[in-house]
Amino acid sequence: MDFVIILYIIFGILPSLAWLSYYLRKDAHPEPKGMILKIFLWGALITVPVFFVQIGLSYLLGKINLSPLLNSLIYWFLVIAFSEEFFKFLVIKFRVINSPHLDEPLDIMLYMVIAALGFAALENILYLFAPIGEMSFNQLIDRTLIISFIRFIGATFLHTLCSAVVGYSLAISFCQAKRKYAPIAIGLITATLLHGAYDFSIMTLDGYAKFLIPVIIIITLAVLVFSGFDKLKKMKSTCKLNLIK
Repeated sequence: MDFVIILYIIFGILPSLAWLSYYLRKDAHPEPKGMILKIFLWGALITVPVFFVQIGLSYLLGKINLSPLLNSLIYWFLVIAFSEEFFKFLVIKFRVINSPHLDEPLDIMLYMVIAALGFAALENILYLFAPIGEMSFNQLIDRTLIISFIRFIGATFLHTLCSAVVGYSLAISFCQAKRKYAPIAIGLITATLLHGAYDFSIMTLDGYAKFLIPVIIIITLAVLVFSGFDKLKKMKSTCKLNLIK
């Protein structure tokens, strides 16, 4: 049993560590390792209040007499997607903003990604611990590897991309003196809509749409995010961070 727990923890964290290594290489001026670890852990810890918020909202949603389609849309877009994107944003709002380590626009986007990877790591571990029947050693290893890989290219990557969209919007808002909150709202709404559409399509649709729509969403987000990284790199010398208190 101890072996299984260790196995689940390792393969739950691995997808996040792999993406973390990739994203950190995009920063020409690496952030302090202590700060990276701190935000990663806060991203993981924030899954706890998110879990209880989602349970509460799901309970309330179940008390409302809605059509199955509307109920599903509200659940995946608001209860799941918005709560996760908003709480990941709060990690950066309260743990990174005004930090002395925050000295260029790209840092904001990067720290959002780090928080998302911490969130995804614990989510992956909990997903691996989902109740299953009796399995042989080989079946256990196969299941763990398959789930870890699927979440590496799917859910974990999605979390980083959606949070990066919010991070880009935060960076833009901090680089302008007026109307700071409009870009943040746009970023959160965009991330929520794409995150919600991904989950909704995978969990409720059938046929080709079940896989085609998520792939299109991932590709769209990837294009937006990597373009955003490039733009923020160029803004380093022209943007003085006006941090929101």
